[in-house]
Amino acid sequence: MSGLIGIFAFDENWAVSRFLYYGLMGLQHRGQESAGIATLQGNRFYRRACKGLVEEAFREEDLQELKGNIGCGSVSTNPDLLQPLMVKSNGKSMMLTFSGALIDGTPEEFALALLKESLRSDIDQAALTIMEKFKGGYSFIALTDDGRMISGRDPMGIRPLCIGGLGFDLAVFASESSALDVLGSDLSREVEPGEVIVTELLSVKRSSLNTHGKTAYCSFEYVYYARPDSVVNGIPIYEVRRRIGLFLARENPVEADVVIGVPETAIPFAMAYSQATGIPVEMGFVRTGRSVRTAIKPTQFERLVGVQLKLNPIQASVKGKRVVLIDDSVVRGTTLRNIVYLLRKKGAKEVHVRIGSPAIIARCPYGATVPPEDELIGKALTSDEIAQVIGADSFNYLSMSGLLESIGLPRDKLCLGCFTGEYPV
Repeated sequence: MSGLIGIFAFDENWAVSRFLYYGLMGLQHRGQESAGIATLQGNRFYRRACKGLVEEAFREEDLQELKGNIGCGSVSTNPDLLQPLMVKSNGKSMMLTFSGALIDGTPEEFALALLKESLRSDIDQAALTIMEKFKGGYSFIALTDDGRMISGRDPMGIRPLCIGGLGFDLAVFASESSALDVLGSDLSREVEPGEVIVTELLSVKRSSLNTHGKTAYCSFEYVYYARPDSVVNGIPIYEVRRRIGLFLARENPVEADVVIGVPETAIPFAMAYSQATGIPVEMGFVRTGRSVRTAIKPTQFERLVGVQLKLNPIQASVKGKRVVLIDDSVVRGTTLRNIVYLLRKKGAKEVHVRIGSPAIIARCPYGATVPPEDELIGKALTSDEIAQVIGADSFNYLSMSGLLESIGLPRDKLCLGCFTGEYPV
């Protein structure tokens, strides 16, 4: 999984590297293992990509060396795929940032195919041809060495991409509207499924595949990936997460003294659960150090360390109390077991776990970080069995109908593959 941003300044005197940097800060939650920026000045590319967080990857002198009025950037969960990717063919070159995954290829193959096809036909038609050829769930932003930016989204719209602007000076493309907010840019609209937008100094051209109105928006974006202040596919993420909390309270009530949410994603769940039940919501944890999204850390050791770093329970909130602990999802169950243990250690009398999504039972072929199926606790065990494994007094998931109503879209408009094992592509 990656977070993408592309900025096109229509005045060649602009330098966009700092805007890209801050835009990536607004997307840091989508990938914490690597970060990169590429810019174009004239017909020369400048690029820097390395492992680590955005603020670790770029110093002041690095940003000054990234010259140009056009650029793209990426944060990623993959420390070995340093983006933007650069490809060359017949004396031409291209930079590509890519989010998601392909069923029958790699991002490098996608980039090279796009470059080669662009040498035979108009760039927008080249992009549509490549998007028809490469199946999967993805969005991308590419730069050509002759000063064009190509932005596109897979025909089912599985991975998000939106468009914004800063007056008449900048066109901004990003995985989420949170990046636009950081830059002070206005959200214009989403890039439509199967749509390609080619931005040049004097024109913006859009083309699209005929998708027959079919979509498969990723449901896990609403549960976990997107920031709560983002709007994805026209739907405010915070409102979805509040509704999830209300449905959890309706579907799985329990007598308790306090509700706490696992930071950061589950906080809106917990607030809404509290409002629906009248059980007080409390600040349950204090975070140490930077925000660490443990679900997207690449190894189990890093996930456990991440939990220990970010989640130190507040004893006064839980000691001697019956606790409703709300989290967004459960994958292997090991980090959740550690959280329950920490609450017990701080004196919690009971711990009742509620999960703001259905059981994850299958891998995601479109880039979401989900382990093999034989490691998924929801695939192997019932809710009662999971409660025993993690040391909780009770354990319940959100129902599928609760998730669909919370998002507000019909089932045939969403990808629910990680919850059902059925995929749109």
